[in-house]
Amino acid sequence: MQFRIDRRSGVAAYQQIVQQTKQALRLGVLLPGDRLPTAKEVAESSAVNPNTTLKAYRELEREGLVEPRPGLGTFVRRSLARPQAGPDSPLRGELDAWMLQARAAGLERDDVIALVTSVLEERYADPLASAEGTGTWETGSTHE
Repeated sequence: MQFRIDRRSGVAAYQQIVQQTKQALRLGVLLPGDRLPTAKEVAESSAVNPNTTLKAYRELEREGLVEPRPGLGTFVRRSLARPQAGPDSPLRGELDAWMLQARAAGLERDDVIALVTSVLEERYADPLASAEGTGTWETGSTHE
């Protein structure tokens, strides 16, 4: 795994490492038993201070996601992956098709991010909102 640190994002580098690790855990890119890159490796590939990586790994450890093994490195303890979000899931396929439509409609990356973020905030702000709005994502209702 290689971390990509965006210094212009306004998000602290250690937090970006935490977020990217969690994303990899959710997508099944990282699995229990996998070794994370050492702080030295991250420093060399991403130009961050090794202490930044260690801070991120400590946070992930507090959350029970990774565990340090003295002399061996830091290893994934548990996954966040769900089959519904896997690379071959129907939901991912629908999202990919939607992204192709958005691109064909002329939307740029930032437009898509803004649109997805706004819907995410609407649907996940209230636990009932996600249950009530399930029809919005049905095939055919928005893809005509």
